[in-house]
Amino acid sequence: MRCIVFGATGYLGARLVPELLSAGHEVRVMARTPAKLDKVPWRSRVEVLEGDVTDTERVREALDGRQVLYYLVHSMLAADFVNVDARGASIVADAAAQAGLSRIVYVGGIIPDEQQLSDHLASRAEVGRLLHESGVPTAELRAAVIIGAGSASFEMLRYLTERLPLMVTPKWLRTRVQPIAVRDVLYYLTKAAELPADVSRAFDIGGPEAFTYTEMSRRYAAIAGLYRRVAIPVPVLTPRLSSHWVNLITPLPRSLASSLMDSLENDVVCTENDIAAHIPDPENGLTHYKDAVELALGWVSDGELATRWSRDGADDHQARPLPTDPDWAGGSLHEQLFERRVDADAETVWGIFESIGAKHGWSAAPPAWALRGWIGLLGGTAKISRGSPQLHRLHSGEALDWWRIEHVDRPRLLRLRADAPLPGRLWLELSVHDDGDSGSTYRQRALFQPYGLAGEAFWAASTPMRRAVFGGIAHAVISAVRGAELSARA
Repeated sequence: MRCIVFGATGYLGARLVPELLSAGHEVRVMARTPAKLDKVPWRSRVEVLEGDVTDTERVREALDGRQVLYYLVHSMLAADFVNVDARGASIVADAAAQAGLSRIVYVGGIIPDEQQLSDHLASRAEVGRLLHESGVPTAELRAAVIIGAGSASFEMLRYLTERLPLMVTPKWLRTRVQPIAVRDVLYYLTKAAELPADVSRAFDIGGPEAFTYTEMSRRYAAIAGLYRRVAIPVPVLTPRLSSHWVNLITPLPRSLASSLMDSLENDVVCTENDIAAHIPDPENGLTHYKDAVELALGWVSDGELATRWSRDGADDHQARPLPTDPDWAGGSLHEQLFERRVDADAETVWGIFESIGAKHGWSAAPPAWALRGWIGLLGGTAKISRGSPQLHRLHSGEALDWWRIEHVDRPRLLRLRADAPLPGRLWLELSVHDDGDSGSTYRQRALFQPYGLAGEAFWAASTPMRRAVFGGIAHAVISAVRGAELSARA
């Protein structure tokens, strides 16, 4: 089918497009800032138009010749997002009717019965109503919290849980939520394009479990390997008041956090499962909460650290961060980077990497490599496992001083994970790339994923020590490379 996606740079849109392409659909997208799509791997496979849903002429141009419209636009960062979203939906609905589309697919929020709706949920319901009134068959998929790195609701849950070991739980944190994995939302979205024309209605979609927001947070902590979060109930504390301290401890924009927290006063649990009569469950069933969170955290736990922050390489896993996501998506990951061109080929530099722990290798500069004094100052004692006494090929799982080898991509990349009692996880990446001019570039990255506020404080307080330690490692590598080159010329 010939599809058009409005909101392709957003959380769901950027993940939906490759799914539609994989399903064999022809895809056109419209975006206010097409440059945001420059680094997505599917950019060359779609037609990209610049435009905004409030621009009638651009909307008509985008819909020309299309069959299925995916409307994934939401303006929560705008102060007047309710009016902006309603105006955009009205323009798109009118244009869709004139273009003779066969289907509109839209993602809204679960609407609880007999409850005063937040502005966020009321706006989602209003947009759905306007699209239905177009007369074009419309499938409105209503979801609660979507679990996946980059989802604003999930990111707020992540930051609150990781940075607040002691949670004050007002009444709104005891409302019930039925989260759904992003991959299941994308499954429903993709299948919705094939619904028959007589299906035009709203459907609740959710995962197989429902629990309170507090329980969801506690389960996240257990899955992420954090200490159990202590909850203290309080009688009064509105989401509006809570949004002020949430803004202090999370990097989410204030307007976004405020809108999301307002919605926490509403129970968002599926009241029907009619979607199953039209779209069967995924082959392996709907994703459980534990599995969804593990997928969202998998880019770190699997050691795949290049997928979001470094922007190099491509990873199309739906639950993981993408280049189109905002900077605050994906949790905290701090980086200390060093790069230097050297007059040696990649094989020579890799030989230096292989000498780690060897009798005549980096052990010649123990203060730069061992870091034991640094760890001691932080109140812990690392378990030291000595490397081999001679030059050898490095292997995943091998211990080198207080590091453990996590990944070897010979002769390009060596990733080490600190095997030490830190308030977070620390990696050291050493990589080398030939530059095609009888030289190469040595690249060193120290990466730290903090555990809560203690981890954030550790990273900030250790700045002088980190500069000395990782600077020393870089100096040791460069000096060893120069020594190898002089020996080769002698």
